[in-house]
Amino acid sequence: MTIATDPIQNWAAQAQAAAEAQAKKDQTLGIDSFLTLMTAQLRNQDPLKPLEGTEFISQLATFGTVTGVQDMGASLETLASSLRATQTLNGATMIGRDILASADSFDHTQGGSVTGQIDVPPGTTSLQLRITDSTGAVVREIQLETAEGAQNFTWDGLRNDGTQAESDTYDIEAVATVQGETGSLEVLMSGRVSSVSLDATGTNLSLNTATLGSISMADVRRVQ
Repeated sequence: MTIATDPIQNWAAQAQAAAEAQAKKDQTLGIDSFLTLMTAQLRNQDPLKPLEGTEFISQLATFGTVTGVQDMGASLETLASSLRATQTLNGATMIGRDILASADSFDHTQGGSVTGQIDVPPGTTSLQLRITDSTGAVVREIQLETAEGAQNFTWDGLRNDGTQAESDTYDIEAVATVQGETGSLEVLMSGRVSSVSLDATGTNLSLNTATLGSISMADVRRVQ
């Protein structure tokens, strides 16, 4: 559906915005304007109540402080822009790399496979990887080694009955028995970075993957 725009209304809005910007600019007191006002104040002061030197110095110091803050703000904005550019450049070097990030779900493409890693604590006597679909039905269960340390795993995309799982979003859980107690361990899943992006503030870098979706750079646990 095409939405018609009113050119007169757009022109009026642009004119109003320009006027507001000019008004804001006109309210800014520069050093030349300040000195002109101070000269006029000294010239027209009451002879019986002359402006004290300390008062003049105080006003000049106040103006200098405000000017310094404005200059510092401009410098910080320049620094922020430089940091954003550097962060984007550093993020670009991640494109094509495989990362490991904590995940409890992933996007699967039929015919493909997924890989990941689990940090197995000491005292683990059983470890099972469980993959379920959106209805909670178990799609695949994989028995893993219980040796202490990082254990890699791969799901070949097949169900327990040997048929291929269709493209969908699946949940994944590592169920372990550690020192007699059964619970879940953190699952690190692998994803290949296809692109990077910055948020609106330019401070948070996200890595975009087909398997894990968008991952914050801060959440990346390992780079492979």
